Amino acid sequence: MNRLLLTDELVLLAYDDAGTNRLGRPHLDHGLAGAVLLELALARRVEVTGGRLAVTDPAPIGVPLLDQALATVAGDRPRKPKDWIGRLAKGLPDRVLDGLVHAGVLRRESDRVLWVFPRTRYPSPTGAEPAVETAARERMLAALLGDGPVDARTAALLALTRAVGLDRKLFRELPRERVKARLGEIAAGDWASAATRKAIEETQAAVLIATTAAATAAIATTTVS
Repeated sequence: MNRLLLTDELVLLAYDDAGTNRLGRPHLDHGLAGAVLLELALARRVEVTGGRLAVTDPAPIGVPLLDQALATVAGDRPRKPKDWIGRLAKGLPDRVLDGLVHAGVLRRESDRVLWVFPRTRYPSPTGAEPAVETAARERMLAALLGDGPVDARTAALLALTRAVGLDRKLFRELPRERVKARLGEIAAGDWASAATRKAIEETQAAVLIATTAAATAAIATTTVS
């Protein structure tokens, strides 16, 4: 397939080799919404001004998933990035997974657990980790182990994995303090324009807020029940 979007990479990293979402929902949904906003920022279509997301160029990018989101943001009043996470998250996992299945990167398997509960999994067609996922892992690992500049897309992907808590699963073999320190260095690095860095920081914070709120609500519901 053509160059993967951040949404594609995040889904591949979130699903294990058996095709099961190990990140859980709504964390994946929120992370994918953040990935869409970051793609728009990297394409210089949006930026954060005065704490709100603003469209700087409404021209379509040529990717339906991104163009629909861009039109949605452009057609509404300026809102904080966190306000867009829930609005853009609806249906995103299914759309991204459908795209990866159509491209042959993953396949869809439907069955029932205990012959009763329906389940859908998304393993790779070969049973091995998709090459594009391996490339994304290697790119992020090289950024964490190195001390030089990091490209904007890798920095954005690292920010997303950190926001949804996936970094602890992906890099558990690395010292936690090392990962935390290096992520801080990357966030502060001179790898993109100030506007793009600001958008990534704000989106990362927005995803973190959304996932934390969802987790808190789930705990509260369980406690009440």
